[in-house]
Amino acid sequence: MTVVTRFAPSPTGTLHVGNVRTALHNWLWARKHGGRFLLRIDDTDLERSQEDYVDAIRADLAWLGFDIDGEERQSARFALYEAEFDKLKAAGRVYACYETPEELDIRRKILLSRGLPPVYERKAADAPVPVGVAPHWRFRLDHDAPIEWTDMVRGEQNFEPKTMSDPVVRRADGSWLYLLPSVIDDIAMGITHVVRGEDHVSNTATQIQMFAALGATPPRFAHEALLVGTEGKLSKRLGSLGMASLRDAGIEPIALAALLARLGTSDPVEPVTSLAPLIEHIDFTRFGRAPARFDEAELALLNQKILHHTGYEAVANRLPAAITAARWHAIRPNLMTVAEAADWTAVFDGPLTPPPVEDMDRAVLDSAAAAAPAIDWSADPWHALTTAVKEATGAKGRALFLPLRRALTGRDHGPDMAELLPLIAKDQAIARLAAS
Repeated sequence: MTVVTRFAPSPTGTLHVGNVRTALHNWLWARKHGGRFLLRIDDTDLERSQEDYVDAIRADLAWLGFDIDGEERQSARFALYEAEFDKLKAAGRVYACYETPEELDIRRKILLSRGLPPVYERKAADAPVPVGVAPHWRFRLDHDAPIEWTDMVRGEQNFEPKTMSDPVVRRADGSWLYLLPSVIDDIAMGITHVVRGEDHVSNTATQIQMFAALGATPPRFAHEALLVGTEGKLSKRLGSLGMASLRDAGIEPIALAALLARLGTSDPVEPVTSLAPLIEHIDFTRFGRAPARFDEAELALLNQKILHHTGYEAVANRLPAAITAARWHAIRPNLMTVAEAADWTAVFDGPLTPPPVEDMDRAVLDSAAAAAPAIDWSADPWHALTTAVKEATGAKGRALFLPLRRALTGRDHGPDMAELLPLIAKDQAIARLAAS
């Protein structure tokens, strides 16, 4: 069996971390098994769907590195839905209903007041049909067929259809709700595994009977715990934390993938620099039932760690021309984002204004200014410079190194000066010491 997964966003907005996590796990599962990952644009809501969002979804998936093996648009598949709907109608598995939302709400309240579950009550076959009223349509659940499946995350699942309402699958205006078209598409597209949030568990129970009614075997399902924010409850911010805001914050796509791949498992989040190890280790048996906590601070720290292992070739096209491979390797341990590399061009090539010199540092800097022109800058200028200044002044440790770092870089912290100083233009370094 070829594994086929799908990601099915609605183009009514941009992707956020919750649905990116879903896309990631579907993509990883397909790639691990040498299968196919499909994009299905769920644009049956023609009024709210926008082509700009479709383009943004594709662009975000490309930015994340999730290549797709095929794309379908639900808006182009209405004829297929109509044909399968007619089959279900002929088999008595969908039926017309005429209640208004107000009538349904009253009936729900009555059932609840009696301590009964608010399950939709089917009308008798000979119930009168209102004149001039277009029906909405429900799928008739088979009450004699218990619903069971083995979920790849949640284990054995059992639902009793008698306790469930027959779901509405089509509105009175002829438009489709999510449940039935999704099943029809999964059959037609050959989907073998569906990975989605645990908020879809009850939908899955209904859809399993839809697969059977259409003569198809359901795919395997994995229902993951939902993401929560750092405050420990479902966070509205997670629903608005889009890819554009993460890009603007300098987050690398591999950092987001590395974090989302492991959230919800007991496995450590590791600073990987490619998707390959994430593909290798995706395993739904490792996912727990507890909500998965998403922390933006953890993402930023992971982003920093990943940059510390990122090669020059991976970022060269985003760096200023002045940041060469050697300079990148020197400064990357001090970067939170790639964009911060631009701040180091002045350190290397100027112009640079060092902080004011403190009186206690004057002797060290005067000695350095005198020694600098005579040292061999082609070998190990930092150790040559500090040795000369130490011999002349007796300074050592912080009293020796910090004034020199400040004068040469304008900063109190940064890369190892033995690696950094040879990358600063010689005339710039000598001039900075002379001016201090």
